[in-house]
Amino acid sequence: MVTSDADTIPPETCPTTDGMPMLGLGTWQNEDPEQCAESVRTALEAGYRHIDTAQAYGNEDAVGDGIAAADVDREEIFLATKVWIDNLAYDDVLETTRESLDRLGVDYVDLLYVHWPSRTYDAEETLSAFSELYDEGLIERIGVSNFQPEQLEEAVEICDAPIFANQVELHPLLPQPELREACDAHDVEIVGYSPLARGRVFDQPEIQEIADKHDASEAQVSLAWAREKGVTAIPKATSEGHITDNWGSLAVDLDQADIDAIDAIDETSREVDPGFAPWN
Repeated sequence: MVTSDADTIPPETCPTTDGMPMLGLGTWQNEDPEQCAESVRTALEAGYRHIDTAQAYGNEDAVGDGIAAADVDREEIFLATKVWIDNLAYDDVLETTRESLDRLGVDYVDLLYVHWPSRTYDAEETLSAFSELYDEGLIERIGVSNFQPEQLEEAVEICDAPIFANQVELHPLLPQPELREACDAHDVEIVGYSPLARGRVFDQPEIQEIADKHDASEAQVSLAWAREKGVTAIPKATSEGHITDNWGSLAVDLDQADIDAIDAIDETSREVDPGFAPWN
């Protein structure tokens, strides 16, 4: 399987979009500090250069420990975190972002997201605080997460600095074509979380057949499909086996027939659906 060759895939093989590696490590639900730090270290030393966390994950300290333990320079790592929905008032954005930097043990993050357009989110107030952090050099890029096309358009119009990315759930069972089109229209990158649909993609016959064809895993096929769609995927993984298997997706080249077969899957599944989501 491609998995066995994952350790031969160098970091520079991973495609980037405007400086962001298109395959990263997600850390949602990676709550055990030692395990989280070890998974981050393992990923970085396997070749990953994109690490994603959030205030709400409760693991920024551990992510920072993993970065510090890895034999990789900070400047080579694309590090992203997110401001939680309770902290989106102007002063709270400024204060809690600095707290995030302290927990992560870094002077800046490469990308800071509005986690959800909910609760204390106010487009003008929140994004003006993000712009201030951007101007101060504490964040390199501004992102939004879980924004629908209408919220994205508003954010692009209001924010003084460019909106770099919209992080949303995206996978073969939730391809989000309208949202991808909206992001493309505003020159906003898409970062896809839960790109394996919490394992549901493993049970799809079409993906199983394509995995057999390429001597790859179902996870690798799904991540290769996301890459073909121009989506940056951040699958969460804790074990070395899953981390390296996902990294091996960079060696999987799907042909048009593969992509068409995955696009034709008629099952739909949204795995992350809180009551405060903008689509509810």
